[in-house]
This record gives sequence, structure tokens and C-alpha cells, in this order.
Amino acid sequence: MSSVALLFLSASSAAQVRTADPAKRGLSRSEFPRTIKLADNVYGYEDIRNPGFTTVSLFVVGNDGVLIADGQGSPDATRNLLEAIVKVTPKPVKWYIVGSDHGDHTAGNAILPRDITYIVSKASKMQMERDAANPNRPLTALPVIVPPVAMTSDKQVVNVGGIEVQALYLGRAHTGGDLLVYLPRQKILFMSEVYLNRVFPAMRSAYPTEWVSVIDKALKLDVDRFVPGHGFIEGPNASREELVEYQKALRAVIAEVNRLHKLGLSADDAAKQANWGPYKEWFLVEQQGPIAVRKIYEEIEGKLK
Repeated sequence: MSSVALLFLSASSAAQVRTADPAKRGLSRSEFPRTIKLADNVYGYEDIRNPGFTTVSLFVVGNDGVLIADGQGSPDATRNLLEAIVKVTPKPVKWYIVGSDHGDHTAGNAILPRDITYIVSKASKMQMERDAANPNRPLTALPVIVPPVAMTSDKQVVNVGGIEVQALYLGRAHTGGDLLVYLPRQKILFMSEVYLNRVFPAMRSAYPTEWVSVIDKALKLDVDRFVPGHGFIEGPNASREELVEYQKALRAVIAEVNRLHKLGLSADDAAKQANWGPYKEWFLVEQQGPIAVRKIYEEIEGKLK
């Protein structure tokens, strides 16, 4: 297992190369997983997943326990996260916010404490129920842990032993049930998969135009530091700049696919002809580009549910 580094990132990290590729940032796989102090008792956690970019979690240490926002994509990866928390505090993990219901953030949840309190949106709970009941799931697939109850409104406040944490549902974006995690006193917003720093927009479960609007809402909050669900955690100034750039990428991808749709191209032909401009160098463009085309075609044609 990789050693866990405890890092302190400041606004000076704005000079860092802007990319989701660890090698291009001068980082080796052996430097992960790593824990990054964002504020007193607030930490980001980055681990490398295949095909080589980070999955990010957040944890908050209160007086009597720890809150996690998003786990990792396997029991071993989530165990590494728990071990990283132990290096910071012996306090028990008591709360878990489901920022994204996708397996690369939830597939290790079976090893979390059995009495943990889950905070999850209604839409994500329903999706996790569908995933758990899917008759086509391989017998070897990891179990889907379905939270027992969902939020009853678009905001739930958790008092993490003296630290206020807000789970916010600002609308459909990367999934139908994305939650953002807001610490108002620290002015930190963990955005889970609503913000993929320098990763080409992943739209398998997305609502493209609504996603742009959710980022608009996030940018209007009183936030100094935006934390992504994938890609690297940036310093405060760079984090806002990169979130704005990510929103620009979403808009550009939507505009390009609309252009191709108006030409009467099939989704497959549009994917072959798409010009992603400056975003053609972003991580996973070859994989995610065709998926984005198909999803935006669904949106244009009124087929999104």
C-alpha cells in the first residue's frame, strides 16, 4: 500500500500545471494516496484509479466523530481512505454523504462502519436501489450498499461535532441526484462529480444543460475553494478558475454537439466529426467524447427522463 502523505496546498499551487494527468504534474503513482489539509479539521483525499487519474474524497473531523463525503471505488481503496483518516484522528467515522451514486465512489462502502449515518438525495437512493436489484449484475460484483433513508428536502445540515456541514442538492448534473458538500464557515465546497477538474465531461448519466446551471448556482455560493470529485485539488484561486473552465468545457461540448445535430448527422457520425477545440487534450476525451454526443442527442431530442 502506498504511504499516505499529508500535504498543505495554498494559493501558490495556482502555478501548478493545469491537468488531470499525474505524470504531467510531475507526480508518480507512489505518491498516492495522499491527504491534503484544506482547513483546520477539513481534509481532501486523492487516490489514483485506473486509467490513471484521481478519485477525490473529503473528510471532516469534528469533536466527536468524522464525516466522509464520497468514498472510493473498491473495498481496498476505501480501506486506504479509512487508514488515512486514522493517521489524522482516532475518532470514529459517523457520517457519510453520497455526493455521487456511481460505483467509483461507492463500491467500497461495504467496509464502512455498520452504524454509519448516510445522507443521500432521493434520486441517488432510488438509483442505488435499482443498481442493487439489477438482475444483470455479475455474481462477482461488489454489493451495492443502499442507504436506508433519503433527504426530505434539498438541504440537510449535519453538525459534525461543532463543524457545520451542509449537503446541498442544486439540481441534476452528472447524475440525477448529485449532492454538493458545503462548509460555510470554512468557505469550502466539495462538488463530487459535478466538477471533474480537467477531465473531459463524463455524461453517461448526465443532464448536460442542467449541469451547466448547477455550476452557476455553485459559483454564486460564498466559497473560497472548490474541490472536485476527480482531477486534482487546487489552491483557492486556481480552484475557482478551473471550475469556470470546466463549465466552459461543458458549454463548448454542448454547443458542438448541437451544431452536429443540426447537420443531420447520426450520433455515431457526429462523434467521429466532433471538434472539441482546446478540450481535445483533456483526460479521457477518447472514451467520454462519444458518450457525451449520445447523451446530448438524447437531450436535444427530448429523450432524457
